[in-house]
Amino acid sequence: MHAKKLDKIATAVLYSIAGIIVAILASLILYILVRGLPHISWSFLTGKSSSYQAGGGIGIQLYNSFFLLVITLMISVPLSMGAGIFLAEYAKKGPVTNFVRTCIEILSSLPSVVVGLFGYLIFVVQFEYGFSIISGALALTVFNLPQMTRNVEDSLKHVHHTQREAGLALGISRWETVVHVVIPEALPGIVTGVVLASGRIFGEAAALIYTAGQSAPALDWSNWNILSVTSPISIFRQAETLAVHIWKVNSEGTIPDGTIVSAGSAAVLLIFILIFNFGARKLGSYLHKKLTAA
Repeated sequence: MHAKKLDKIATAVLYSIAGIIVAILASLILYILVRGLPHISWSFLTGKSSSYQAGGGIGIQLYNSFFLLVITLMISVPLSMGAGIFLAEYAKKGPVTNFVRTCIEILSSLPSVVVGLFGYLIFVVQFEYGFSIISGALALTVFNLPQMTRNVEDSLKHVHHTQREAGLALGISRWETVVHVVIPEALPGIVTGVVLASGRIFGEAAALIYTAGQSAPALDWSNWNILSVTSPISIFRQAETLAVHIWKVNSEGTIPDGTIVSAGSAAVLLIFILIFNFGARKLGSYLHKKLTAA
């Protein structure tokens, strides 16, 4: 009887803690959405921002966020795939491999502001890229690469060893087994990790303040020269993202309707992050059923 009472008390405590956490998260999300949704309109989503006048939008900042996300994923996904495949399939146990994994753990725990300062010193100053999209993308790659590498490694390790043995038994090489057997089996977990990392990249601000810049110059949508600073596809221009815009509006306080702009921008940012997170679950589940016939 005493053990049953303790079990019931422990269960009740755990459920209470879970309920409190869910309530806090739900209230935070509802608070942001209730404050911001009434201010969201098509003109707000597509209009230009203003530094001193009321009625500005977030069109350029929203585009910059997506463009920076694409550039970051183009850099970080191949690197994380290569590193994850090496650690999961080829790396032998030893001091070198342990040192690499230790470095990954350390990098994954670094605060984003430290990564931003590192990106400023290396990419902005040393490499002379200046405040630009490429500087921000490289800094975000440093920030997200450890987590994405661990996700790829864990996804590959969860593939049962019989899959590898079956591939090798058919006479195909180890690399072909990895590419044609192991990676397709692990793809749902890998894609889920990439989508979750996308939400993290999309909402990042601290690292981009020091690398991508805090201004959003007007873009010439007819200019497709990748080297021009007014081109929407240029990676060498400054790009204030949506998260940085929220920080800037609240810190400078020069816009008369800054509270409204900040609330609307925060709601838009939260909506996209929620889409990334729920999309990751749906996409992972779909790919798992598609590839495994589960």
